[in-house]
Amino acid sequence: MNAGMTDVTPAARAQIAPTGMLRAGVNLGNFLLTAKDPTTGQTRGIAVDLARELGRRLGVPVEIIGYPTPGELADAATFGAWDVGFLGAEPQRAKEIDFTAAYVEIEATYLVPPDSPLREMSDVDREGVRIAIPEKSAYELYLSRTLKHAKLMRVKGGDGAFTLFVEKKLEALAGLRPRLVKDHEKLPGSRIIYGRFTAVQQAIGIPRGRLAGAKYLREFVEDIKASGLVARTIEKNGVRGLTVAPLAQG
Repeated sequence: MNAGMTDVTPAARAQIAPTGMLRAGVNLGNFLLTAKDPTTGQTRGIAVDLARELGRRLGVPVEIIGYPTPGELADAATFGAWDVGFLGAEPQRAKEIDFTAAYVEIEATYLVPPDSPLREMSDVDREGVRIAIPEKSAYELYLSRTLKHAKLMRVKGGDGAFTLFVEKKLEALAGLRPRLVKDHEKLPGSRIIYGRFTAVQQAIGIPRGRLAGAKYLREFVEDIKASGLVARTIEKNGVRGLTVAPLAQG
C-alpha cells in the first residue's frame, strides 16, 4: 500500500461489503478480464484476482457473480445484486453507478471484410455502412453517442456480432482489438483498420450514493496501478491487448 492509500474506514467497509461479504460482479463476456477454469469450472482472470485483493484488504470473503454481458452487469446495479462491479465506465452507466478511474484500457476498432473499400477509421462513419456490434458494450454506448451516418446493427455478445457481420455481409464489425484479431483469423482476407475509435476504460463501479465506499475504491485503483499490481496481474493471466491505465490526475 502506498502513501496515498488510506486504511479502510468502518463506513467504507460497510458500504462496499454491506452483508459482510464482497459480492463482485464481473462480465463473463470479456475474455480479457475473465475466463472459466477448464479444470474446476470456476471463474478466474484479472477482474477476479483484483476483486479478491480488494476483499483481502477489506478483511471480508469474496463472492464472484458472473454476468453474460456488460449490459446485464450494469443493469443489476439498480437492484443491489452486487456490491462492486468490474466494467467499462460509460456516461450512460454513471446515472446508477459511481466509477473509479480506469485500471486498464482496451482499444476498440473495426474489422472489415475482404476487398472492403474502408481503409481508414474516418471512412467508416458514412451513409450505407452497417456495423455489427455487441449491444450494451461500452464501445456500443460510445458509438451510439458519436456516429453521425453509419448504422449500428446491435446483437447480443461478440459471437453474435461476428455471425451477423458474416451472414448479413455487413460493412464492418466493431469490437475490442484482441477479440477482432481472433475474428480476423476466422475470416480469411478480412482486415483490421489501423488505429482505434476509442479505448474502453475498464473500471470498478459501486452503486451511486455510497460516498465513503466510492472514495476508498478510487484510492484502491490508483494504488494497484502505482504499485505494479495491475501489471503483474495481467502478466500472471497471460493476457495480451490490455494496457495499464495511467494514474488519475489530481
